[in-house]
Amino acid sequence: MPKGLRRIWGGGDWHFITCSCYRRQQFLRSAGRRDLFLRILEEVRTKYDFIVAGYVVMPEHFHFLISEPKVGSPSLVLQVLKQRVSRRCRRKKKTTTQLLFWEIEPTPAFWQRRYYDFNVYTQRKHIEKLRYMHRNPVKRGLVTSPELWRWSSFRHYWFGEKGLVKIG
Repeated sequence: MPKGLRRIWGGGDWHFITCSCYRRQQFLRSAGRRDLFLRILEEVRTKYDFIVAGYVVMPEHFHFLISEPKVGSPSLVLQVLKQRVSRRCRRKKKTTTQLLFWEIEPTPAFWQRRYYDFNVYTQRKHIEKLRYMHRNPVKRGLVTSPELWRWSSFRHYWFGEKGLVKIG
């Protein structure tokens, strides 16, 4: 583990997690890949038994706010999620043009090796992190209003809609 990086879990805290694609490349730029990411997140949530309070999937990174899993650790959850997403995205059948591209410039990784984990101790910070996530697509200019970005938990909170990932 790099010097100074300290992960704190086991105390029942919420974890605000951020992870980026390798070199901030937009590997999650398509709607299909973002949907796939959310389906896999739900599978992992069910398997490791944790609560998702909120999430947003952006073209080159994601954020979520989760409870500590009843099975494993937040690190294990991230490892499994990242492996499953990258394997499924790389497994797609490639066209001849895509094969040529990958042969010329192979991508060594799908994800950055590390992730950011911030322990959320207070209700105020919990709300702050949810707002930050939900405003992220607007801030980046992807949509004009948070309810227009369907790859976040905003619609659950605003409209009560059920999405691909169970909230709560």
